[in-house]
Amino acid sequence: MPEPTSPPAETDVLIVGGGLGGVAAALAVCRAGRRAVLTEETDWVGGQLTAQAVPPDEHPWIEQFGATASYRALRGHIRDYYRRWYPLRSEALAVAELNPGAGRVSKLCHEPRVALAVLEAMLAPHRAAGRLTVLTEHRPVVAETEGDAVRAVTLLDTRGGVRRTVTAPYVLDATETGELLELAGVEHALGAEARAEFDEPHAPDEAQPLNQQGITVCFAVSHHAGEDHVGDRPADYDFWRSYRPEFWPGPLLGFTAPDPRTLEPVERSFRPNPESDPLVVAADQSADAGDKELWGFRRILARGLHRPGAFDSDITLVNWPLNDYWLKPLVGAGEEVAAEALAGARELSRSVLYWLQTEAPRPDGGTGFPGLRIRPDVTGTPDGLAKSAYVRESRRIKAVTTVTEHDVAIDLVGPYGGTRHRDSVGVGGYRIDLHPSTGGDDYIDIGSVPFEIPLGALLPRRVGNLLPAGKNIGTTHITNGCYRLHPVEWNVGEVAGALAAHCLDAKVTPHQVREEEQRFADFARVLDRAGVERHWPDVRGY
Repeated sequence: MPEPTSPPAETDVLIVGGGLGGVAAALAVCRAGRRAVLTEETDWVGGQLTAQAVPPDEHPWIEQFGATASYRALRGHIRDYYRRWYPLRSEALAVAELNPGAGRVSKLCHEPRVALAVLEAMLAPHRAAGRLTVLTEHRPVVAETEGDAVRAVTLLDTRGGVRRTVTAPYVLDATETGELLELAGVEHALGAEARAEFDEPHAPDEAQPLNQQGITVCFAVSHHAGEDHVGDRPADYDFWRSYRPEFWPGPLLGFTAPDPRTLEPVERSFRPNPESDPLVVAADQSADAGDKELWGFRRILARGLHRPGAFDSDITLVNWPLNDYWLKPLVGAGEEVAAEALAGARELSRSVLYWLQTEAPRPDGGTGFPGLRIRPDVTGTPDGLAKSAYVRESRRIKAVTTVTEHDVAIDLVGPYGGTRHRDSVGVGGYRIDLHPSTGGDDYIDIGSVPFEIPLGALLPRRVGNLLPAGKNIGTTHITNGCYRLHPVEWNVGEVAGALAAHCLDAKVTPHQVREEEQRFADFARVLDRAGVERHWPDVRGY
């Protein structure tokens, strides 16, 4: 029988994908007084921060500058949530730059549900005003095009099988994999470009579309000494237990792994619930990656910040070298291979947990941490694994401006160098951080400089009304490694939403805004008023 359909809908801006970029885009559209429809494949908006359960990866200056005002507001609201609702001890309450998890990956490590609550609260007034419609558990299945424009997108409600077609003068692709680029036939890149295309030193000799960074299915655990939370042995445990990549210093399920920056073997440690005061933890990626002690690396709740007895364990997020999955590509090899990649990544994470519970070496000389308990309540799923895989690399538009290694790599531009863009619409900063890939590459983790986001990187070369609003902007396989992080995705989404609304109001096209000096100046004032930082102060890359 044919699938049931619902009547078409119409809006000013359709935003497909409810991750950080999609939420930021929706807020920008609605602040401008325009209507938006925001869709999301899971039942949680927030993407990396919530459904994928990844605490923020941020540059070391994030508390002072280098992010949009609305992203800084998000961070402040998350801290306020803990101050209002959690039993923080007085010393923690007094810390202005509170790090709720005291994790070392970021100055703000926190639980996914807290971010979800804050994002929902930020969206709430626009939903109440009727400016914003949020369609969760909807994924795009068809994009209708006419010439160089996308006219409508059909969405499938995955709960009931109903199809809904939404038309809009502007469509934003905020999906995790750039799905609309494929559906709408928008020219795009995938995987690794050939070195000859942009002369990037770290690019391969030949193009490798299926060479993509590994994905990770994250999960959260707490530890309860004297308890036994060991579950069933995963079906593929024997495979993962014996799997040793060619470029790895030992079995993948082990505490010895390459240092991403030097590729030298490094022994990680794992000590649940350390007694040290979490208030003394300092997270600074420029000084220390923080990944050598795994429990504290991505800890998202630190019991020591709270009144005695409030929590019997920390909670830490497992997004480690052990559970990066790179055996099959997620994008571009067909639905069957994508499903196999997701299933393999989930089975790897289950195997990591089982190994930790039963065979991982303990500091006391024993093996196994049976007191480790997976936390479905943290991830919002029955099995405790994150709702979505953490996808580091998307399809990327063939853009008016492509950001390459020559724009940001310290070895090429020097620590104070980097390309300055006359059409800058934001800033970001992070090392060029590529995880092991489906093409068999080891880490590529090299120094970069604080960078600007050119408007030209948000503009497809041909299509006029589809804008990328996430990791699908005009970067390369290499520079995606520093443009893919939380504050940059938010910035890109916010600018895409603001640009769509501005173009509707001013009756201009996005390409005109970039090409004509006065029109760009008009849009730049919109961004400046919204608190979108477009240039860096004098800071050094790392």
